[in-house]
Amino acid sequence: MLQVYKTIRGYIQEIDSFAEKGIWINLTDPSEGEIAEVSARTGIEADFLKAALDAEERPRIEAEDGQVLIVIDIPYIAGKDSPVTYNTIPLGIVVTEEAIVTVCLQHSVLIEEMIRRKSLMPHTQKKTRFVLQILFNNARLYLNYLKQIDKLTTEIENELHKSMKNEELIRLLNLEKSLVYFTTSLRANEIVLEKLLRTYLKKMHDEESQITVQILKMYEEDEDLLEDVITENKQAMEMGEIYTNILTGMMDAFASVISNNLNIVMKFLTSVTIIMAIPTIIGSFFGMNVRLPYQNSPHAFFGIVVFTGLSVLTGILILAKKRMF
Repeated sequence: MLQVYKTIRGYIQEIDSFAEKGIWINLTDPSEGEIAEVSARTGIEADFLKAALDAEERPRIEAEDGQVLIVIDIPYIAGKDSPVTYNTIPLGIVVTEEAIVTVCLQHSVLIEEMIRRKSLMPHTQKKTRFVLQILFNNARLYLNYLKQIDKLTTEIENELHKSMKNEELIRLLNLEKSLVYFTTSLRANEIVLEKLLRTYLKKMHDEESQITVQILKMYEEDEDLLEDVITENKQAMEMGEIYTNILTGMMDAFASVISNNLNIVMKFLTSVTIIMAIPTIIGSFFGMNVRLPYQNSPHAFFGIVVFTGLSVLTGILILAKKRMF
């Protein structure tokens, strides 16, 4: 899908023209035709536009021929058929003098939120501010999803206290995988952000850095925003690592809890079996086809019932004293 936006009178609005300056082109799971069209109209290399279409593409930043490519990992909620609840996917941001292009394999909450906010986003003409806002919102989205994971973990923990099945442990394993994907992607994103910061602070003179500085002109407010992005990304990374450590320890502990719960049930059932065996044994003795004490007494049945009841009660008291119930 191909969409073109531009800030007009303070609002991000969808337009049909590629000819205007300061536009934002959003490509979602683009076809070869759409990539070729954007490449032809903006002069952006097709390889730059296709970079984020590889699900295994690693975050990086590179510049060439007046174009800057930034690839970052963004989080998303996976479908029901996915082995994990949360996962990450590459987002490509290509910046030229004329336009900003974002490319992703699927619809992203990050991009949808930016479109929905309209007036709250920086002008598309302010390329550096706009790109940094994407990076900032991405770090905040990670934090939001990490809080959701923490909430889900608490809910599963409450269920695990009385569980005897592996379902809850599998759900925890699912969340642990999501956290591993998150922390790995956040570390890779941090490398990109740190490289971007070094480019401006150390005034690097290599060709790639010069192109980056030329295309993404950074002012004092932009430098502050970049530092905020790095701070938010580090916070998300630290939260992810903390939640991963907690979840790993929790899974080990609750594996033992599930086993212990099962042992308690088996102990209870064993005690019930022992108690139920008492009347069975007594009934078996008095059911023999031989001469028995009191067999001619009219009160024999009542006496056997009372004796059986007292035996069962004695057995219950003995087992209760040994905490078998």
